[in-house]
Amino acid sequence: MKTSTGPLSAIGLTLALAAGAAGCAAQDSSSAGAEKPASAREATVTQETTVMREAATKGLDRFYRQSLDWGPCKDPALAESGTRCAKVVVPLDYAAPKGPTLSLTISRLKATGARSERRGIIQTNPGGPGGHGLGMPVQLRAKMTPEVAAAYDVIGMDTRGLGESSPLDCGLDSISWFRGAGFDRASFDRVAKKSADDARKCEAKYGDRLAHYSTRNIARDVDVVRGALGERRTSWFGQSYGTYLGAVYAQMFPGRLDRIVLDSAMNPRDYGLKMFQAMGPANEKALDDVARWAAPRDATYRLGKTPAAVRATVEGLVRRSAQRPIEIGGDRLDQETLPFVLYFLGTDDVDNAEYARTVRLFLDAEAGKAVEPSERLAGLLGAMFRTGPDQTGTGRDYANTLAILCADTTAPGDAEWYRKAIEKARAKQPVFGPFHNSPMPCGWWKQKPSEPPTKIDNDRPVLQIQATGDTRTTYEQGLGMHKAMRGSKLVTVPVRTHAVYTGYANACADKAVNDYLLTGELPREDYTCARDEGKGKERH
Repeated sequence: MKTSTGPLSAIGLTLALAAGAAGCAAQDSSSAGAEKPASAREATVTQETTVMREAATKGLDRFYRQSLDWGPCKDPALAESGTRCAKVVVPLDYAAPKGPTLSLTISRLKATGARSERRGIIQTNPGGPGGHGLGMPVQLRAKMTPEVAAAYDVIGMDTRGLGESSPLDCGLDSISWFRGAGFDRASFDRVAKKSADDARKCEAKYGDRLAHYSTRNIARDVDVVRGALGERRTSWFGQSYGTYLGAVYAQMFPGRLDRIVLDSAMNPRDYGLKMFQAMGPANEKALDDVARWAAPRDATYRLGKTPAAVRATVEGLVRRSAQRPIEIGGDRLDQETLPFVLYFLGTDDVDNAEYARTVRLFLDAEAGKAVEPSERLAGLLGAMFRTGPDQTGTGRDYANTLAILCADTTAPGDAEWYRKAIEKARAKQPVFGPFHNSPMPCGWWKQKPSEPPTKIDNDRPVLQIQATGDTRTTYEQGLGMHKAMRGSKLVTVPVRTHAVYTGYANACADKAVNDYLLTGELPREDYTCARDEGKGKERH
């Protein structure tokens, strides 16, 4: 989610239910670390045979045994990179495999080494939920050492209902959720109504089909992809929501996993509304960090000579936008939409200069000066205001985000509950409290989750990377995943970022991931990396 400006990136989840009948069909409890002794390998082969027999009794064997036709990806940039794409057919409902099916698109960058160097496949997810995944192999390969690139075919996927995988389209023309609920009752009521309307639009078009877009079913899709690729086991790299998907897969299919990397993890117990609420204090802290950075540079940005003055500048800008929206590139930023931009720009500490420049631009626009949005800002504005099917396509992406979240979790359907949560948060979260506690469409979703939550609780060997200043999946959230995945080792990176390995320059974190993928050996203990001073400290 890190490289897109769509709403799914903005949500930034790097967002486990009890194994259902179809999920149990492909379970085993074998360990998947270093190479096993002969007796263990024979046992795994026996388990594999048992798994396929069970899959056959469930009517799923035709999905696991399908052949794939690889060809150039539709995206010209992916095709040029050497990435190849294929279609995989999966059941809409794994409990009814003879019923409707979905066509998923997966991508692959083949291992660069000789057959003797190849270890297998590593499946990936960029986050979201609803982050486009076909380009993830290119991002991952760019950070791999030659030895690691030689060992793995890297697999990407647009998850069910997204992008090139039988996409959902509820006809949503803007992002209704993840807007600030403002300062007055009229603004709050407007945001609450939009959330409820989005839920009704999706329900009206898709009805009970929406119950099948859950993370558990996506995990089942991941396993079908593994089987269709002819692999006994798969490795996994997930960031943001992809860490939750990886944890769910590990719980459902423990014997299918080899090596697991979770980058920027969430607490699986908080997945859903609680995780979004946890972002509020983290983003207020990020604003304080930016204020401390900008204050000594007042001659350049003119935001204030002290951190308190810079914060007051930003808070005042948001308050005034409620009365007089800021005109930028034909769009109007107000109390509902301005926090979205500030939230997104505060993700990385290397973006402090861009954050300060953008606030200065808003102040100039407010004063009536002619301004031109940066390319990145223009993309953010497009995500907020031009999300219809004939525009950027992010309206469809947003529908997929809602479908997954609302198939996984529930939320209060009483608008007053959110209003009280906002007012409680406002004192300590003046900018982001109304944003991160805004009414969630899942509260008005009629199709409730069809499976109960699975407790993530296992001792699988896992490498976890977490940034201390993460504003999306906070460090405290990551500690929750670390506790749930008892076999994990945690590498802490003392920076403000989200999705460390693919998006932030830190040689220590890069080495941790590459060493683990190459050798399968986890660190003996948790440890903290040093910050790479001087590397990408400011983006220009």
